[in-house]
Amino acid sequence: MNQQMYQLAIIVFFAVAMYFVLIKPQRKRDRETDEMRNNIQVGDEIVTIGGICGKVVKTKDDSIVIQVGADRTKLEFKRWAISAVDKKANTKYRDVEPAEEKKVRPKRLGKKAESLEDEAQALIENTENAVNEVVEEASVEG
Repeated sequence: MNQQMYQLAIIVFFAVAMYFVLIKPQRKRDRETDEMRNNIQVGDEIVTIGGICGKVVKTKDDSIVIQVGADRTKLEFKRWAISAVDKKANTKYRDVEPAEEKKVRPKRLGKKAESLEDEAQALIENTENAVNEVVEEASVEG
């Protein structure tokens, strides 16, 4: 009787070990993959299981439409055919303040453009100073 109990305990132990070593991690990967596929948004860069890379332009319940190539061909795929999503591509331009605009001057004007620009800046500053003085005088009189 004891020998049968030991054999049964060993079988149960191996079954539990197989569950924690093989089945549970696979289920976790499946959940993560399903979550990734369900969270695809327009603008995400994706890779299909066939190796096609593209940008998502439309999402539907069980499929997505992606744009590929220089000629912007649109292809429709089922969600289960998506192997990877690059969220960084979509968020690259989100919440980024626009860069300071470069001053573009015609090459022909060169130094003349710089002096005109300096004059314009001085004129703006003089106007702002004059407006501030008028506002101060009005507040003192009022």
